[in-house]
Amino acid sequence: MKKIVFTLIILFLCMGLKSQNINGYIVSDTGNLTVVKVWGNHYERGFAYGYLCAAKIIDMMNNYVIPQFGSYLPQARLVIQQGTSLIIDSVYYQEARGVIDGMDSSGQNIGSLSYLDILVANCLLDLASIAGLKADMGCSSLMSWGAATAGTDLNGKSVISRHLDWAVITTLINNQVIVVHIPSEPDEQPWALIGFAGQISALSGINRHMGVFQQMMSDFSGNGSLYQGYEPTWFSIRKALEKADYNNDGVNNTKDMCDILSAHTMGYADGYIITMLAASTNTAPGLIAQVAEVAPYSPTITLRGSEFPDSIQSDNLYAANYEIKRNNHYHFCLRYIRSMHGVDNGLNIGTQRNWQILRDSSNSGPNNIQLMQYIPDDKVLNISVYKHGKAAYRNNPVTLDMSDLFTNTSVANSKNTNDEECVLYPNPVKQRLYITIPDFNNKVFGFEIFDINGKKTDVTYNYTYTKGHIVIQANTGQLKTGIYTCRFITGNFTTVKKFIKTY
Repeated sequence: MKKIVFTLIILFLCMGLKSQNINGYIVSDTGNLTVVKVWGNHYERGFAYGYLCAAKIIDMMNNYVIPQFGSYLPQARLVIQQGTSLIIDSVYYQEARGVIDGMDSSGQNIGSLSYLDILVANCLLDLASIAGLKADMGCSSLMSWGAATAGTDLNGKSVISRHLDWAVITTLINNQVIVVHIPSEPDEQPWALIGFAGQISALSGINRHMGVFQQMMSDFSGNGSLYQGYEPTWFSIRKALEKADYNNDGVNNTKDMCDILSAHTMGYADGYIITMLAASTNTAPGLIAQVAEVAPYSPTITLRGSEFPDSIQSDNLYAANYEIKRNNHYHFCLRYIRSMHGVDNGLNIGTQRNWQILRDSSNSGPNNIQLMQYIPDDKVLNISVYKHGKAAYRNNPVTLDMSDLFTNTSVANSKNTNDEECVLYPNPVKQRLYITIPDFNNKVFGFEIFDINGKKTDVTYNYTYTKGHIVIQANTGQLKTGIYTCRFITGNFTTVKKFIKTY
């Protein structure tokens, strides 16, 4: 009788297990930094992100975001749900739901987490201000272009280096991500966020044309208020990066970000500094580099360009965490003064020197979690992160070719490949599992098997090439009885299938 019942359960599960394409894959996962690429509409991208990074997102939510809010969490969820104090575009609600659905589909235990928690995490600074709390972030940026980079390897091109300085918390250190989005919406373009698992908005972000980065304005002493209809600052930054041409002027540059900020007459929920740098192909300095100082009180937006007498010479702009032009405050902190001396006469600032000035003159010591540099003209991102107990500025950067990551080959491959081409057998399996998948470029990028709890197994495998396909043979004999998920990537095609291990 027990055997019959078990057989019926197996048959029922087999009927219910339906393979599914995941619109994304993990590009790399090394050095405390996971690079993920997702494509499709907002829900599909959210689903893929949630599926691929489920364990990291759960860790961030349970061990960082939720503890940050404490007893205020129910009210924070209510603020998001009501949609009158913070205004979030409906597509981001869809994407947040996709993230939760993807996490749940991955087999991870998401507990009571909902899409509201994902949105709470992405409005963390705004909600904290409304609650009367203050974030402690010591970020800074140095932008150089034109005359400043002439005669160097950049030859007039624009470059920005940026510190991200948060508290050194294990959960933050272990869950750093770059998420590259390839939208299918016709009015959107490829872009990438640089931050932490669970973020769908942009604390730091880039597209093919510019980079935009948020910093706290620490000398602003006020707070936001309920029912003011603020747009969360990280979603404003995302909008500037993701919209193909936000202001319909035919180009992507700093004016897209500035126009978004100016459209919010009530300002933002806290005092923020936003640095933005576009490619040097733009015709005016103000379209290449800008610093915005925004707040919930008048003046709600103050823009600062290289023409302002800020003591930084030539075509360079520096920003830390204090008002400079707003209210003519000229609040030059110690990092500002050190960076001013590092810039010196503002000339001959190439890629390496731009990095070194910020690294040596503006680091915040052990709290430096990320140090990144973006060159929009070349679409090159250099980034170092906190790892091995060493602050980011003390580690060597890795270089990412964003022109490659921003290509939409993943979309083409996913649309042109029928999931029926991916065959998994036998299912249920005892000793050996065989998977046949299409071979796009004669190279396997990855193959992994996860248990029902999302834990990666140590299953060994080998593969062969035959008639345009890859045949994988996995040794499943040591697995316990249960349901498993396998994920495999070839070229830019990713698919996921479930199988049952039995005796």
